[in-house]
Amino acid sequence: MAHAASLRENKNKKTRLAMSTPLAERMRPKTFDEYVGQSHLIGKGAVLRSIIESGHIPSMIFWGPPGVGKTTLANIIAQTQQRPFFSLSAINSGVKEIREVIDQAGKGGLFQKSAILFIDEIHRFSKSQQDSLLGAVEKGVVTLIGATTENPSFEVNGALLSRSQVYTLNALTKDELNQLLEDVIVRDEALRARNIQLEETQSLLKYSGGDARRLLNVLELVVESISETPCVIKNESVENVIQTNAARYDKTGEMHYDVISAFIKSVRGSHAQAATYYLARMIKGGEDPLFIARRLVILASEDIGLANPNALLIAEATFRAVQNIGWPEARIPLSMCTVYLATSAKSNSVYTAIDAALALVEQTGDLPVPMHLRNAPTKLMKELGYGKNYEYAHAHEGNFVRQEFLPEEVASTDFYIPGNNPKEAAILKWLQERWGTNE
Repeated sequence: MAHAASLRENKNKKTRLAMSTPLAERMRPKTFDEYVGQSHLIGKGAVLRSIIESGHIPSMIFWGPPGVGKTTLANIIAQTQQRPFFSLSAINSGVKEIREVIDQAGKGGLFQKSAILFIDEIHRFSKSQQDSLLGAVEKGVVTLIGATTENPSFEVNGALLSRSQVYTLNALTKDELNQLLEDVIVRDEALRARNIQLEETQSLLKYSGGDARRLLNVLELVVESISETPCVIKNESVENVIQTNAARYDKTGEMHYDVISAFIKSVRGSHAQAATYYLARMIKGGEDPLFIARRLVILASEDIGLANPNALLIAEATFRAVQNIGWPEARIPLSMCTVYLATSAKSNSVYTAIDAALALVEQTGDLPVPMHLRNAPTKLMKELGYGKNYEYAHAHEGNFVRQEFLPEEVASTDFYIPGNNPKEAAILKWLQERWGTNE
């Protein structure tokens, strides 16, 4: 009897110890077979899995939303290849920490496989921090695996990017999230002891936003809130547990994109009050200030454009100010720019112009440039007629002379149509005076 009680107590201690580690960490996959999602990359025969199993691993960048398994995948790669594994976060690491890891990795010896250096949120590294990685990557001292939620084409140093393969990881599907839930309630000792029954999962999936880590966090919160065994999970129980958090801005889930969308549409719709409110939601939610500043630069070009060319200058200045001062002071230039853009005249004429031109190029391909516009750096090109009959605009009155600039097949096509605002009304008049058209 005493022995049985002792066994139960030991089991309870183990369960409490297990529960002290977050569920998402306890359930972090250690093999490809345990990994859920990204079958386009690591399914049997998929491109990344084939590369990993070959043993010749290039440096790579994982690009995708939070909670899709970027860190886990890097760990599995290191374990599969039995390589030394170093991990840094760009949030709290600098050049000093990078050099320390590279020095440590370089002491592995001639016959040791190169270490894997995983850098989370690599987009937050400055250019100099990213540059400090180049030498070690080029010499093979480390194999870099970077993780980013931002487009690496814009956020990762070009030299580093050219030495890395970029792989896109997708948010988990509904079926994959349900599979994950079914797996963890069986595999995790603490959850298995609660005899969990997943009667309804819609609310769990809704609040996960395709993020596996958040799904497990929400599941753990709900399980802890239910005292009965078996532990029955229903939509109502999920809603009751997280209703106090549901209205909170969440920078990694569906509400993140809803608030950003509302912010953009409020500025576009000239509602300064709402735009300021959604800006505050993003700030309170811990959004990256440079992310907000980039959205403002895009808004200034796409939705204001030539109706107020100063808008882009203000947005660019805001971006630089945010870079230089950071939180909490960055809220002030962000607020100033938001109100300025929201109260500015609007035009999307340059946005529609470039999209129309791109569509025509897609349709017509590489049409020959008119001969009179071609460069003629050699005698042969001049003899072939390159540049012949080109009219130099500054040699004419008003620095203007009529001539065709488009390829013959698309001559006189209009792409830019001035918007209905005072600035572009002046541009329309200017165009009509010179070209006699109705742009």
